[in-house]
Amino acid sequence: MLPAWDAAIMLVDMNAFFASVEQRDRPEWRGRPVAITNGMQGTCIITCSYEARTHGIKTGMRLKHALRLCPDLIRCPADPHRYAATSTAIMTTLQEITPDIEVFSVDEAFLDITRCQRLLGTPLQIARLAKRRVFEASGVLCSVGISGDKTTAKFAAKLQKPDGLTIIPPWEAAQRLHDVPVTELCGIAKGIGRFLAEHGVVTCGDMRHLPISVLARRFGNPGRRIWYMCQGQDPATLQQEVPAPKSIGHGKVLPPDTRDRELLHTWLLHMSTRVGARLRRHDLQASSFFIGLRTAAGWDGGKLRCALPTNDGGVIMSLCQRVIDELWSGQGVHQVQVTALNPVSTGKQLELFDTADDT
Repeated sequence: MLPAWDAAIMLVDMNAFFASVEQRDRPEWRGRPVAITNGMQGTCIITCSYEARTHGIKTGMRLKHALRLCPDLIRCPADPHRYAATSTAIMTTLQEITPDIEVFSVDEAFLDITRCQRLLGTPLQIARLAKRRVFEASGVLCSVGISGDKTTAKFAAKLQKPDGLTIIPPWEAAQRLHDVPVTELCGIAKGIGRFLAEHGVVTCGDMRHLPISVLARRFGNPGRRIWYMCQGQDPATLQQEVPAPKSIGHGKVLPPDTRDRELLHTWLLHMSTRVGARLRRHDLQASSFFIGLRTAAGWDGGKLRCALPTNDGGVIMSLCQRVIDELWSGQGVHQVQVTALNPVSTGKQLELFDTADDT
């Protein structure tokens, strides 16, 4: 029998989640290119199936452009409540494998399976169990990555999509990441990537030549974590109970000088639903929201209030619509922002999931 790992972290990632739910419920769509849009009037793609992605179709693309790339593309309006119900079923079944779980997004979860090995077997056996249980609970396929830390497990999960299973033993993590660009790791954005490149760090293997103190001085503890992440030793533990924040916001940098109303509507809907999901995760509501469209002249929009506290993405989106209709005069936008201000406890447990970004 193989020895148990000292630490074993598994990342379960649903494959093209929203589109997969639609293909599950419409068997005639299986194996065909499907694009999810914001209602039947929406002209921007929220996400799409892997069959559509092979044609070059991407999130945020105009439907007209997508149809030129793939004339047989099936257009489907989003059904957030059905996706949320499926997500809840998946997370519930994963909790039956181990209670040590961090729900990372609507379609992703980290599981610490270190203590499961004596009962459930090797990491490979546990991964196969998770994939089977997820499919039995939801009818949707997933990809699984396992390693000794969160970052390497998440990297592993994306290597064999869709329906993949990749295991990177902890003692092989540094070597497997050696030639991987640092910006391929979750949490290392382009801005940090530019800073690292200026210091000679382009791949994870380059990090060993950069003193950890350089990152610590620039970024503090997150910088120290990045140094270890690139060497397959992410020290972060699962966040099973996240402290309630003082504000909850999401933003998106858009292509320069964006003037397309439908595109703005699509991204504001993304931000609104994600803010609503996070509010519910913390059992919070808010009455005040910052809704902003950033232009060359500054921010259009500002602080808006609801009649009653809410954590409903649709209600938040109605505030965004007011900004578009009443405060935006058509000038080019390069960033959108939706933030819940001073959220308060709802006093009751609400739904955890909403239509967060599908990855």
